[in-house]
Amino acid sequence: MAARSGDGDQRTGLLYGIGAYGIWGLFPLYWPLLEPAGAVEILAHRMAWSLVAVVLALLVARRWAWIPELLRQPRKLGLIAVAAAVITMNWGVYIWAVNAGHVVESSLGYFINPLVTIAMGVVLLKERMRPAQWAAVGIAFAAVVVLAVGYGRPPWISLVLAFSFATYGLMKKKVNLGGLESLGAETAVLFLPAVGYLVWLGFQGSASFGSAGVGHMALLASTGLVTAVPLVFFGAAAIRVPLSMLGLLQYLAPVFQFLVGVLYFREAMPPERWAGFGLVWVALTLLTWDALRSARRTRGEAARLAARAAAKTPAPAPAPVEAPRP
Repeated sequence: MAARSGDGDQRTGLLYGIGAYGIWGLFPLYWPLLEPAGAVEILAHRMAWSLVAVVLALLVARRWAWIPELLRQPRKLGLIAVAAAVITMNWGVYIWAVNAGHVVESSLGYFINPLVTIAMGVVLLKERMRPAQWAAVGIAFAAVVVLAVGYGRPPWISLVLAFSFATYGLMKKKVNLGGLESLGAETAVLFLPAVGYLVWLGFQGSASFGSAGVGHMALLASTGLVTAVPLVFFGAAAIRVPLSMLGLLQYLAPVFQFLVGVLYFREAMPPERWAGFGLVWVALTLLTWDALRSARRTRGEAARLAARAAAKTPAPAPAPVEAPRP
């Protein structure tokens, strides 16, 4: 009965994970709906409305205890400010790239993000890489060179997205807050600059909010919900499914983005781009195989240690048997 309940919980987590990465993967269909707003105006609305959505979610969940503790830690506040600045860059470049017709190049950024994260771990955290990880990073570097030749320039959109999101992940790891809490802290840092920019746009008469109809206003306001919902889904998935499965699910988002770019927006894919993406996919396949093999090895070693410990533990002495009373 317990096993069946665990399986059901994992299936629910899997659905949450697919929902989170599916929403992130379909973002390229959403941002163009917000035009005629420019990328910076959309970004400012996303910052402002995200805080509103997160505050409502925290009110419902009654999760406020982390705030006083966070305010007493200046170092963590500084890391959150850096995380807020980095995710602002990531969001801004991504929104601009999608609305400027660079969906495929944007998807490449999230394909190579795990490889950039590994490389940053080696350089900044002095982590050791396994041979397969070195090979995957080397293949990814070759892919970037091939794509640079194909584009006639470095794929800077992909590189900015990959490095900014990897840096954001590093900051979040150091801050060690839950997804909803960290988003609340980051958007609190971004809220006043975002609202200030939107007010300035209004005074300039160049704000699209209110000038393109009620439906457009609702779409701009929904940026907060669109940001918060997949994060909540991701948090629900993270506590229900194994980390290895979550690692595999993360590729859904760039796969969906790539398919949207090629099949819906009809972006050009000449042979050299297919070659570059093919190398990236080979690198990710190698990385995934190595991660799954390492996870199996770790589980096997843990099971052997547990069995060895159980074998060394003496069995409890049997309880004395009382003689029958006359």
